[in-house]
Amino acid sequence: MSESSIKIENVVASTKLAEEFDLIVIESEFEGAEYNKQKFPGLVYRVSDPKAAFLVFTSGKVVCTGAKNVNDVHTVIGNMAKKLNGIGIPTIENPQITVQNIVASADLHTILNLNAIAIGLGLENIEYEPEQFPGLVYRIDVPKVVVLIFSSGKLVVTGGKSPEDCERGVEVVRQQLDNMGLL
Repeated sequence: MSESSIKIENVVASTKLAEEFDLIVIESEFEGAEYNKQKFPGLVYRVSDPKAAFLVFTSGKVVCTGAKNVNDVHTVIGNMAKKLNGIGIPTIENPQITVQNIVASADLHTILNLNAIAIGLGLENIEYEPEQFPGLVYRIDVPKVVVLIFSSGKLVVTGGKSPEDCERGVEVVRQQLDNMGLL
């Protein structure tokens, strides 16, 4: 796996940090927070170390996006809870954090013939319409991920719930392309 190991581009996770939030209070206390109910029902708040963005909802739910690994998600959500506590907003202790989606990229370091791949993989699990989109969309059942395959040999894996799902998705593609003699 070392030659094409994946690079995590984005981790999206959700949690419940409180029974409810007053977004107007949070917006007034958190520098750079943006809340415009007409545009979007949640408050948007970005942090830089580690880099991530939050969508905070009145329901107490929080979505964290933009983190580069799962550890960072836990770190920034913990920091967010501390910051909320710091302005007098109590939060749920040890909230359950659910990874919703991981987007990763990989490179097979070879030029690929997408027409041959489309035929070889069969039409059940793929979408390939080069006039619409330059990549081949391949839906894998196990692990349940979607892999975008580009003629440049670059892959984008989405839908993984763990880095291992993404790694396995790349491995499945590599194995199948190898078996078809297309690598």
